[in-house]
Amino acid sequence: MKNPRRYRSAIAVGLSILGGASAIAPIAWAHQVVVAGQVGGTLHIEPNDVPRAGREVTAWFALARRGGQTIPLSECHCALSLYQPYSDEAMANPALVPITAEGYQGIPSAALTFPHPGQYELLLTGYPTEGGAFEPFVLRFDVLVAR
Repeated sequence: MKNPRRYRSAIAVGLSILGGASAIAPIAWAHQVVVAGQVGGTLHIEPNDVPRAGREVTAWFALARRGGQTIPLSECHCALSLYQPYSDEAMANPALVPITAEGYQGIPSAALTFPHPGQYELLLTGYPTEGGAFEPFVLRFDVLVAR
């Protein structure tokens, strides 16, 4: 997938056409799925996928290789960066720690505080701790922060 944003938008549009934007679009955005090469990732933000400005949230990433095998943080040299739109410089590089959530064991997570309402981008990069387990990846997640 060359441009995951275009595909997420197409999926959201398709879902809204099938069942009505107000009923389905929020669900489509709740757990963002992004794929880069052999690795896919799902972003979840606690609580309830609705980050609020000035409040700490926990973001976690369910990572999987093609075929569905989970990638725990112990098998990935992962890094997370937080960006504001149109900025080339990360505003934060929060530490990743393993978490167990929704049946996933040891997946990457981070504590985040978004300073203002608006749109942000989370950039998750990674490569295997042992060569060849999966290809290096870059996953981009758009996050809309409420007041």
